Amino acid sequence: MDGPPLASLPTASDDSARIERFLLDTVRIDNDPYLTEIASHLIKAGGKRQRPLFTINSAATRMDDGASVSDDVVRGGVAVELVQVGSLYHDDVIDEAQIRRQVDSVNARWGNLRAVLAGDFLLAKASEIAADLGTDVAGLLATTIGELCKGQVAELQTLYDPDRTPEQYFTSISGKTASLFAAATRIGGLVAELEPDVTDQLTEFGRLYGMAFQVIDDILDIIATDEQLGKPAGKDMIEGVYSLPVLYALQSDRGPQLRDLLDARVTADNRFEAIDHVRRSAAIDRSYDTASEFVDRARAAILDVSDNKAANALADTASHLLTTVDRIRNA
Repeated sequence: MDGPPLASLPTASDDSARIERFLLDTVRIDNDPYLTEIASHLIKAGGKRQRPLFTINSAATRMDDGASVSDDVVRGGVAVELVQVGSLYHDDVIDEAQIRRQVDSVNARWGNLRAVLAGDFLLAKASEIAADLGTDVAGLLATTIGELCKGQVAELQTLYDPDRTPEQYFTSISGKTASLFAAATRIGGLVAELEPDVTDQLTEFGRLYGMAFQVIDDILDIIATDEQLGKPAGKDMIEGVYSLPVLYALQSDRGPQLRDLLDARVTADNRFEAIDHVRRSAAIDRSYDTASEFVDRARAAILDVSDNKAANALADTASHLLTTVDRIRNA
């Protein structure tokens, strides 16, 4: 597969342009260029806009191929993207990050206080859009923001804990990652006024995709190079976040050596030793199999809704997650 499947759809270019226009219009304050600059900083830095594209194409699963969704559907997707970007502002404060999307993080350029307030502003603008789209969308977005917080807190509770279980890991990523993808696809169904059972199927696709997305991201943190990642490999271990590959490696014959490193805290100096233990165990294969199962279930969920171009592109987007890992492992 040469490129992102959603980019091959007839409406892809127009959809992307509409997303960018609505994003920038939403955060523009005519009498406050200073807040506008901070709030739009990461938006202007770019991004895949995967979540609003999921909203748009979820709505399109019951439309004729090539038909355009309403502006309200696009605005629903923009609300989800604003939550995503706002959460990145907050995450960068927590992580003391200096770079995000190849530009200075908001906290690095303007300080933590302004970064937090700008993140809050983006969440408020997302909620404003959701309220305009109806009580179901507003309630869903509020619940999703709560799930994001719960997932992050669940992760923080197990920092530097080698006894973290796979079940605790799945609980955390269900909130911090999968819930926002599920919200994106569900909003597509709600705003397009699709049948409740179809909207539920779309929601399940988003959830399963989000679970696979995070597992794949955690595999890449172990098997990819610093250059491929754009950040240090093994960064999660350094920060005490023990992901699924690490947890599976701890259950393997490499477990005792890896546990010794984790107990002493992995550093930038010994991260490759810890990474090597994970790579040499069966943990990557086990994690890949887990991600593959999520992908298969996600494909089944979306293709049960429809077999039009939008549904097939969403299904192929799920499969595309695995090709990234395949490419690196087979290089």
